[in-house]
Amino acid sequence: MSAENHRLVILGSMDEFVNLVELAKKRGIYTIVCDGYEDGPAKAHADKAYLEDVRHIDAIAEICKKEQADGIIASFSDLLAECMIDIADAAGLPSYLKPEGEKFLREKPLMKQMFQELGIASPRYKKIYFDTLDDDFSDMAFPCVIKPVNGYGSHGVFVANSIDDVRARFQSTAGQSTFDYLMAEEYNDGQEFNIMTWIVDGQAHIISIADREKKAFEEGEIPQVVRCAYPSPLTAELQDEAASIATRIAGYVGLENGPLCIQAFYREGEGLAVCEAAGRIFGYEHELVTLGSGLSIEELLLDCVYDKPAAKARVLAHSPLFETHAAGLYFHGRDGEVADTSAIDELGTLPGVVEYLPFYRPGDAISHERGAKPYVARYYVTGSSRESVDALSHTIMDQASVLDPDGNELLLRTAATAR
Repeated sequence: MSAENHRLVILGSMDEFVNLVELAKKRGIYTIVCDGYEDGPAKAHADKAYLEDVRHIDAIAEICKKEQADGIIASFSDLLAECMIDIADAAGLPSYLKPEGEKFLREKPLMKQMFQELGIASPRYKKIYFDTLDDDFSDMAFPCVIKPVNGYGSHGVFVANSIDDVRARFQSTAGQSTFDYLMAEEYNDGQEFNIMTWIVDGQAHIISIADREKKAFEEGEIPQVVRCAYPSPLTAELQDEAASIATRIAGYVGLENGPLCIQAFYREGEGLAVCEAAGRIFGYEHELVTLGSGLSIEELLLDCVYDKPAAKARVLAHSPLFETHAAGLYFHGRDGEVADTSAIDELGTLPGVVEYLPFYRPGDAISHERGAKPYVARYYVTGSSRESVDALSHTIMDQASVLDPDGNELLLRTAATAR
């Protein structure tokens, strides 16, 4: 079938999908964007759009059949990837992963079981129930990270220093998943990485290894990502171990060709300990791979659907040792009315800042309600060396400011954490 006859359903319409839609259209592919956001930016670029919650699997499967779609793709979030895989299965469309494999990348007890069976180091964990907390924690050491079993993103995740902390927040966190128990995972304070891989014929190839730098702004809160820097100086040292881990996971879940990303910790002399694995590309970072290496994740995703030999060629020609260094800086804020963004706006004009995105403007109200914008502002920076990227990151993190009408600071302070 020629590209002009392809009809592609793209699950997801937010900003990160605009480029995917545009690149698909340049290939002559008819694009059909579908999700529950009425004003999703990608819908304005698509040939056709549907307003339908991505969790309505059967309804979107019927849309695929009605539109005579021959492909479906999504990425950048666990929810979208999981729903895409389920919809593809229901609609009889090809997908890089089947639902029975995807469940090991979504349900944390199954994921931990998989790590154990594969001999992959992972932080120690236990299932915990509200009525048996004292017994459940009898052989666990605090602090612990408490997680919903199959929640999305970091919703409900927190750091507990005692059983009382767990008891106080148990029900609100349990409300983020479909299970009546939670996962307690012993806290790992090692260096953290986001590792992107692409599986080719069952073998993992490293796309990138990035330093994932975090900061806890309040006691008991899960540390928030403040910077991701590409490539990590430890890329050459860790890439073989990371590829071996990803290959084993891919074999377990039945992934032959497609994306597999992992979050992992590292302490010198101990190797990698995997926190989680995901059958999709990390969201607010895939652009940094393109900035650093020139590899287009969107083109790779399209090739995964329509041109597997081209996808293979792109991956095999790629090196995770980027010539250009890049970093994403993520600024978090407290609730309040925004009055003055002049400081962050000015920093967005500095040499080396290749993209500046303020999520709030004067007159807007920062909110942490569910569905609210994840950050106050985001910067993408590049440089010829890690040192230059670190220096620019320090400047921005030290000088960034957003004020309310009374002149109070709304940004949570993010002193640079470059290693």
